Amino acid sequence: MYQDRALRAAAAAPARLYVDGRWRDTERTFAVEDPGTGTVLAEVADASVQDALAALSAAASAQESWAATSPRERADLLRSLFDAIHQWVDEFADLITAEMGKPVAESRGEVAYAAEFLRWFSEQAAHRHGSYGPAPRGGSRIVTTRRPVGPSLLITPWNFPLAMVTRKLGAAMAAGCTSVLKPAPQTPLTSLLLAEVAERIGLPAGVFNVVPTTRAAEVSAALMGDPRLRKVSFTGSTPVGRTLLRQSGEHVLRSSLELGGNGPFLVFDDADLDAAVEGAMAAKFRNGGQSCVAANRFLVHRDVIDDFTDRLVERVRKLSVGHGFDGASTLGPLIDSRQCAKVAGLVEAAVSEGAVAVTGETAPRGEDGYFHPPTVLADVAPDAAILRQEIFGPVAPVTAFDTDEQALRLANSTEHGLAAYLYTRDLHRAVDLGERLEAGMVGINRGMVSEPAAPFGGIKESGLGREGGAEGIEEYLETTYLAVDLAAAGAGR
Repeated sequence: MYQDRALRAAAAAPARLYVDGRWRDTERTFAVEDPGTGTVLAEVADASVQDALAALSAAASAQESWAATSPRERADLLRSLFDAIHQWVDEFADLITAEMGKPVAESRGEVAYAAEFLRWFSEQAAHRHGSYGPAPRGGSRIVTTRRPVGPSLLITPWNFPLAMVTRKLGAAMAAGCTSVLKPAPQTPLTSLLLAEVAERIGLPAGVFNVVPTTRAAEVSAALMGDPRLRKVSFTGSTPVGRTLLRQSGEHVLRSSLELGGNGPFLVFDDADLDAAVEGAMAAKFRNGGQSCVAANRFLVHRDVIDDFTDRLVERVRKLSVGHGFDGASTLGPLIDSRQCAKVAGLVEAAVSEGAVAVTGETAPRGEDGYFHPPTVLADVAPDAAILRQEIFGPVAPVTAFDTDEQALRLANSTEHGLAAYLYTRDLHRAVDLGERLEAGMVGINRGMVSEPAAPFGGIKESGLGREGGAEGIEEYLETTYLAVDLAAAGAGR
């Protein structure tokens, strides 16, 4: 039953490249799996370097006319795409569950979240203004205008196959930039369905091009080596981000990089523990822990660590693991066998170092996909290897601290700085530590920080730039300064 529904969802999506408003076949294809069963859902066109360069040619050809459209026209198209996604919510949700694995209720939540980026940027499109004012010495005026950066390469991950696209595409479209999207090979079908919907609402040819590929390094290098490309936006791992940043230097590309995280979740002795556990469930187990903003390390004051851990374990044991189309499941599979092996290896290493697996002792029974049991690890040493790596799975390691300064030191002892969470009733502590935590986003007494109207991004090796919020569109705009000499302008009168 699950397999049939997943196959129907996949069959509803195009499986070809989308270039210059046309659907294209390729010589090679690659398989997309259902991670809940391990079976093949579809064979998708595998873009070559030549295909990708054709997509860039389409984007470059459409750039001038798209930039010349009025902000209102771009806003209306974004709003139409927002409306269309809501009309296709069932198709998108089923497709996300089929190729990514999350429970269908979570997939529906992602569709709503993804659509909000389009609505947000439709509202931003008409509100990007320059400035006008006198030069300090007089006699001239300083005028600034904003214009689109130009053709952009958008590289998205598999964990949120719709929202990670619309967060980039909405900003690019609103600013007047055309784009080439390279979706993750694990989840390309959602992006291709989005291209079909965009075509239906009348998005001009060349504005949005989609090139799934298994040759990511080769394709990205070719695109970034082409001087027609002016911007790259990437969400993914820090090692890949470093490579792209080096490549972007050749043509001094504008770069937005949202990279890995190692989010600390701090619980102080005065925290509302029920609220902290509720937040922990959202911050850790949403999307099966496969999120860059997931809580990766639970740092809990020694006076409340046993109480917090007991309450967390009670909630985790109520999670139901199974296929995303099983209406009773609240935790789906991991994306593939490689990720399953990585998470299992991290847990085994932690236990060998002295941690105790309070839950998650055995894998789910009766499932053929890539499942890992939800796991709480107690007695994790502050220097344990699992605390230094991004887990990207349903595993919650819990470590004790004794003082605020120790908690802060442990939280900041990583090269990453994407998201952090803290629970306390003390307002002074919340603000003080919130400002001192080395993270681009801090959730104070809440376990979710993502919001289309707020800037999303990290510091240190977690990336460059921001997506969403008023800042998101700025990543796709350049500033031009016009020096207006009043004396010369009046000489011809």
